[in-house]
Amino acid sequence: QVQLVESGGGLVQAGGSLRLSCAASGRPFSTYVMGWFRQAPGKERESVAAISASGGRTNYVDSVKGRFTISRDNAKNTVYLQMNSLKPEDTAVYYCAGARTAWGPPSLRSYEYAYWGQGTQVTVSS
Repeated sequence: QVQLVESGGGLVQAGGSLRLSCAASGRPFSTYVMGWFRQAPGKERESVAAISASGGRTNYVDSVKGRFTISRDNAKNTVYLQMNSLKPEDTAVYYCAGARTAWGPPSLRSYEYAYWGQGTQVTVSS
């Protein structure tokens, strides 16, 4: 069981940067694949990025690849999402999520994630 709390969201101008943090509690944190997802008002949740339990593999959706970087520090029980070159279409509530490890690249499929944070709002002005 993992509890997740996101922070770092806010208002930023297009082209700016934000770093989101996800603080995790629970003993098996280092065994979980971690992901970031987002949901804009009136739209369904979409994947953003994922990272393997060890941090050795990452996976991104095409729309953020090259702009966002997911990382983790298992010693600090924290997952990060560094967001650069932000665009208005990045505006959403961002959620941190955890999934049990599995073969293959870290999953971008939301249904595979069992644990979710409360979300943090990211607003990018044009």
